Amino acid sequence: MKTGKLDPAALQRLVLGRLGVRRDDVAVHARLGEDGAAVAFGEEVCVLSSDPITGAGARAGWYGVHVACNDVAAMGARPVGVLATLLLPERAVEADVARIMDDIHRAAVELSIEVLGGHTEVAPGLVTPILSMTAVGRARRDKLVTSAGARPGDWLLLTKAAGLEGTAILATDLEHALRGRLDEVTVTAAQALSDRLSVVPEGILAAELGATALHDPTEGGLLGALWELAEASGTGYVVQSELVPILDETRQLCAVLGADPLRLISSGALLVACSDPTRMVAGLAERGIPATQIGRVTERERVLVIGDKRLEVGPVARDELWRILEEHGRGSS
Repeated sequence: MKTGKLDPAALQRLVLGRLGVRRDDVAVHARLGEDGAAVAFGEEVCVLSSDPITGAGARAGWYGVHVACNDVAAMGARPVGVLATLLLPERAVEADVARIMDDIHRAAVELSIEVLGGHTEVAPGLVTPILSMTAVGRARRDKLVTSAGARPGDWLLLTKAAGLEGTAILATDLEHALRGRLDEVTVTAAQALSDRLSVVPEGILAAELGATALHDPTEGGLLGALWELAEASGTGYVVQSELVPILDETRQLCAVLGADPLRLISSGALLVACSDPTRMVAGLAERGIPATQIGRVTERERVLVIGDKRLEVGPVARDELWRILEEHGRGSS
């Protein structure tokens, strides 16, 4: 099997048919297109999401906290805390644990959340540390937003820009390979995008502003997120590629590496479906969060418009991050 998450067909065949007993107090169940679950407790729900960090070596603990909390916020919930599972190779030293925990602590302080617990051990057979993070959040049940709420006619918006996380990781992990191909200012700017990966503020705010569906475009990038949102809601979409916001440093890096920014992991952006894009854009702008209209939700067709061409788009088989890292002899870290 190739690196990266299971493709939708394998996930459906191997995982989603083996989910135990379906309970009535679970408000959001595991399904294609949903990155979190919600359990009802009276008028509130507890929202949970788990994510591994396997593609970011530097600041893995910091990434882990923010990526997991992004999924919680993308359901309109406010993060409360995280549980961290840290598995270390036998060659690890105490300083490795301290470094990762320092990163986790710093991210938790930034989000005003608590590290609730977890598990830490040295495990045989590992080459690099493996970190898995579970975020816990809370929301009013009537304010919960999922990927399944998009309706035909809704507008689709993207906050910030596509490819932020992938740009930061590639600029950091392949810095030596980029020397002489990109100027130092661009590489430094690309690396600094890692500081923009949280979507907790816009997730909570977009839910308050009337979002019908939210999705965090992680592995598979924007095109993967569009397909997952459409799959969860039983709809389609038409998106204009030229409207998708892409930063100049992302364009330059992707051009040099031969990557598609629309298929590049995009934590830091948030895909929003809503009925009133003017209110949504204005409300987010008041908090300093840029949002751009990129298309609309349709009944069934799933189309990316590039110039005068309309391309049918299916699920993204593999994120560009994994392909590029492998081409440069880099495995997961």
